[in-house]
Amino acid sequence: MPTRVLITGGAGFIGRHLCRALLRRGYDVRVIDDMVEQVHAGQPLDPVLRDVELTVGNVRNPDLMAKAVRGMDAVVHLAAEVGVGQSMYEIDRYVGANDLGTAVLLQALIASPVRRVVVASSMSIYGEGLYRAADGTVVEEVIRDLRGGWDPVDADGNALVPMPTPEWKRPALASVYAITKFVQERLVLTVAPAYGMRSVALRLFNVYGPGQALSNPYTGVLAIFAARLLNGKPPQVFEDGQQRRDLVHVTDVADAFVRAVEAPDDVCGVFNIGGGKTVTIRELGMQLAAAMGRPKLVPEILGKARTGDIRHCVADITLAREQLGFSPRRALPEGMLELAEWVHRQQAADRVGEARRELEQRGLVA
Repeated sequence: MPTRVLITGGAGFIGRHLCRALLRRGYDVRVIDDMVEQVHAGQPLDPVLRDVELTVGNVRNPDLMAKAVRGMDAVVHLAAEVGVGQSMYEIDRYVGANDLGTAVLLQALIASPVRRVVVASSMSIYGEGLYRAADGTVVEEVIRDLRGGWDPVDADGNALVPMPTPEWKRPALASVYAITKFVQERLVLTVAPAYGMRSVALRLFNVYGPGQALSNPYTGVLAIFAARLLNGKPPQVFEDGQQRRDLVHVTDVADAFVRAVEAPDDVCGVFNIGGGKTVTIRELGMQLAAAMGRPKLVPEILGKARTGDIRHCVADITLAREQLGFSPRRALPEGMLELAEWVHRQQAADRVGEARRELEQRGLVA
């Protein structure tokens, strides 16, 4: 059983919750994080980071990473730039942080191997989720033609029905962010076993909960909505608001990472981590507004689509349940009330309009 764990990006949203989970189980935790301004600006240092060995630095620094991995039993690699839309115009930033950063980490691990490497991957690599046609055929490769409506259809124009997406669905990489996450997981799953290290990639669906960077317009959907509502503005929803997402609470995600770290040697590979249920984006906006006591701030439906966005995707978590013992415990209504309570104690700059203008100026909104 590992006792010393390095978390790259460990000062971030998921990382801080994972630190707490590991510390409760008696682990020694080392954190590397470059405290990027877009995520951490204006945020006080989380008290949990005083209980870990924290180094502020970039995972692309070979000397830093060589020291960071030394003496560790396991590595959880969370360090990454996150944002589908932003990745489409800050390409070098995303590829550098996500893929070069992973390469530098793995280069360091060749000299100082650990028992297990766990990397945070993303649902975004699926593109559209799995669908079923009217005749019962399972459809993997779906390309939307927005001239015919928001929802994907088959060759005869019949609606396709979304269904839970398993790990075997072939990737459909629709954004630079998705490409970088796929490269991250493939690097880890290829290089680590070659040097005797067990490897796991957790494909995270939409993570939410207290602690998200509310002023970051490229973070999770509920945090973006919360920043708008906190500033007395309605959530802005692309398309018609009927696109469906699978949300999972951050404490459940932290539990999944702990389980991946502690898994037996024969448990390796890719696992979906989600809530296993769907909700429309419009419903999310309405529910959060009600939870925050602002039900009159109904979502503003923009009727426009962003390049790289998908219509529907929900996780099939059967494999994670069977092999990792993972099962989400926090229901969305309960988690949303907790999030609303936390948000009311925060301050947030609403930068959603600024982010939208960036996309529009580059022709990434249609």
